[in-house]
Amino acid sequence: MKVTYYGHACFSVELCAKHILFDPFVSPNPLAEHIALDDIQADYILISHGHEDHVADAKVIAKRTGATVVSNFEIVNWFASKGVENGHPMNIGGSWQFDFGTVKYVNAVHSSVMPDGSYGGNPGGFIIDSKEGCFYFAGDTALTMDMQLIGRQFNLDFAVLPIGDNFTMGADDAVIAAEFVGCNQVLGVHYDTFGYIKVDREEAMRKFQDKGISLHLLEIGQNKEF
Repeated sequence: MKVTYYGHACFSVELCAKHILFDPFVSPNPLAEHIALDDIQADYILISHGHEDHVADAKVIAKRTGATVVSNFEIVNWFASKGVENGHPMNIGGSWQFDFGTVKYVNAVHSSVMPDGSYGGNPGGFIIDSKEGCFYFAGDTALTMDMQLIGRQFNLDFAVLPIGDNFTMGADDAVIAAEFVGCNQVLGVHYDTFGYIKVDREEAMRKFQDKGISLHLLEIGQNKEF
């Protein structure tokens, strides 16, 4: 599985000959100004919740690529009202078999509203389980005991966890989250973009290392194989 990081909580995974893009927020992010939006490929766009810093470029990319938007019922309907033709609605606890593997939509403890103030439904995260590997994208969330269920049900190759604190869990809670889901390879997201979520990278990495967990903090545009 090849992961490319586009900044904030946006990344893509090449899986079973498909490009799966998560939470596209690139063009408004000054840290990602060197990323050309038109170069980003997507067969599917998975959206964890409705906040602007997770959906800003979703409509443009979906219309250009014809990608299927996968999210909760409310978000998929909102994008349909904006002219996005392909969508697949889900809700917490549900799973669906796509051509690249199974997607399970899981709980996240956060909030959700669309950029225009419309109701954004319940926030969530995703578990992607395929013949090429299995990973968990937590979305924006607090630490929750529900994460232990993920560790009981899935054998994860890596987990994508927010570490920026203030709006989501910080590094200390993310370490516990990694332990709950039983994964020692973590891609950190949702940090440094705004003043509220600036982190000390070395300190964060040390906290994970002390528990025998590898925290990967990729540069924007960098990719990594898991």
